[in-house]
Amino acid sequence: MSLDELLKRERSGWMKGDGPAADIVLSSRVRLARNLADTAFPPRLSPAAAAGVVERVQAALPSLSSALNRRFALFPLKGMSRLDRQVLVEKHLISPLLAKNDAAAVVLSEDETVSIMVNEEDHLRIQVLMPGLQLEEAWRLADAADDALSRVLNFAYSDDQGYLTTCPTNLGTGMRVSVMMHLPGLVLSQQAGRLLGALPKLGAVVRGMYGEGSEAKGNLFQISNQVTLGQTERELTDNLSSIARQLVEQERSARERLYREMRWQLEDRVCRAYGILTNARLISSDEALRLLSDLRLGIDLNILPHVPPQVFSDLVVATRVGFLQKAASRQLTPQERDLRRATLIRQRLQAR
Repeated sequence: MSLDELLKRERSGWMKGDGPAADIVLSSRVRLARNLADTAFPPRLSPAAAAGVVERVQAALPSLSSALNRRFALFPLKGMSRLDRQVLVEKHLISPLLAKNDAAAVVLSEDETVSIMVNEEDHLRIQVLMPGLQLEEAWRLADAADDALSRVLNFAYSDDQGYLTTCPTNLGTGMRVSVMMHLPGLVLSQQAGRLLGALPKLGAVVRGMYGEGSEAKGNLFQISNQVTLGQTERELTDNLSSIARQLVEQERSARERLYREMRWQLEDRVCRAYGILTNARLISSDEALRLLSDLRLGIDLNILPHVPPQVFSDLVVATRVGFLQKAASRQLTPQERDLRRATLIRQRLQAR
C-alpha cells in the first residue's frame, strides 16, 4: 500500500453511500484524542520528542493490525508534498492543522476507514469514518483501536478528569462524534437557521465540511458533540445519533413538502443544475458544490432516476483543488482547474 496509490484513489470506505439514511447522512465519524503519559504534549514537544512519538506509534501498528484484522501503514508528513497533504485533507483523513506540521504523521488502514493523526493537537487522534448514520458501529471500531493501542502505549489518564488532552474541551472521554449531513430541504425551506441554531442547547455544534473554522458549502454540514467531560462514550454516541435521526426526519419532511408545494420550481432548479453540470466548460469549486447539491436532491427525489447517488460523493471529492492537481501530476492555474473540473463532471454524468 503506497501513499501514491491511496492519494489517487477517489473513493474511500466512508464514501460507499450504502449506510443507513445515506440519502441525507454522508458519513459518521468518531475521533478519540489520546496523549502519551510520559511525554510533553504537542504544543511543547521538541522535534526529537515528536520523532520519538512517531516511532512509538509505528512500533504499535502490529498490535493494531492484529486486533482489527486490517493492514495499516504509517506515512510521515516530513518530505510529503503540500499537494499530497491537501489531498489527504480533502479526503477527510487528516486535518488542516496536521497538514501544516512537518513533525506529524498519519496512519491509514487500507480501506481508509481508520486513520490516526500523530502529533496534531494531541499525540494521537484515532479516527473512524463510515458511510451513512453508523455512529455506534464507528465507535465500536474506534474503541477496539484504542484498546489495541493502549496495550502497548501508556496514555495520559486521570481518575478525576479522564483522558488528559491539550484542549480542556476534550477532557474526559476525549471523544468527538460527528455526522456529515446534506440538508438542502431545510436550507431551501428556510428552516436550517432555526433548527441548527438550536443544537448547542442539545450539546451539539455545527461546522463546515472540514470541521472547525471551515465554512458550510453545498448544503453540507458537520454536526458534532460540544463537550466530552461528564458523559460516557455511550451517552455521547446515543445523543448525537438521536439528533441526527431527528434532523433526517425533518429534512425528509422538508423535501416532501417542497416537492408537493413547489414541484415545478424544484424540478426546474434540479434540471438547470443538471444542464449546467453536463454542459459547462468552466466551473469553480464553489459553483460545482452548489450545483452538485441540487443534483443530489434531484436524485433523491427521483427527478433524475438515471443518475446514481454515488456520483455526488465521488464528485464532491474528485473536483477539489488538490485532487484535480494530483490527477494532472502538476500545479494548475485557477482557469486550468475550472476547465478540468467541468470536463470531469461532464464525463461522469454523460456516462450515465
